[in-house]
Amino acid sequence: MIATSQPTTQKLSWTEYLAYADGSDTRYELLQGDLIPMSLGTGRHGAISEFLSDSFRVHIRQQGLPWTAKQMTVGIHSPRAGRWETSRIPDMTVLTAAQWQSLSEREAVIDYEDPAPLLVVEVVSPSTRTTDYRAKRTEYAMRDIQEYWIVDPITVSVTVCLLDDRLYDAVEHKGSQRIQSGVFPDLELTAELLELDLNCLTLENANPNN
Repeated sequence: MIATSQPTTQKLSWTEYLAYADGSDTRYELLQGDLIPMSLGTGRHGAISEFLSDSFRVHIRQQGLPWTAKQMTVGIHSPRAGRWETSRIPDMTVLTAAQWQSLSEREAVIDYEDPAPLLVVEVVSPSTRTTDYRAKRTEYAMRDIQEYWIVDPITVSVTVCLLDDRLYDAVEHKGSQRIQSGVFPDLELTAELLELDLNCLTLENANPNN
């Protein structure tokens, strides 16, 4: 995820955040009451997110799964200590089609009483490295999200965190190692895809089975 460094000055309640609109296309996370604008990120960040989104969607369709994958579209009400609320917007969220449909008539935020998504993905940037590896790992575990991917173009690795008794067991994948996913056990992806040239990062060129 790419976040700008400066939050807005006025703290918002949870209700105010859900109703907030400034007339722009900017998406905002909420961090302990502060609005955090989400920037577009680098071309590589966007290409990796788009490639993973396409990979998930094709696999979901091929397997006939009643799921969907959404890119920077779904918020997650995140548990944090303190008076003010927090909401995250993962780079990628995999959830059931029924749950996505249930969000069509309200804010696309998965609240505490809603089922957890099946999987979330964050693509690391230099400014969000600590947040992605530490804070969000803790928050997503507390929300009972069964699987969390940390995709790191800096170290060229994909860390898959699988939930076990409210804590994540993490396995780092590098190079030609096949990414082992509990949600997508038959998915054919490797971490070395992160090293491909930006113009080659497409399903047609990156998937050896095509």
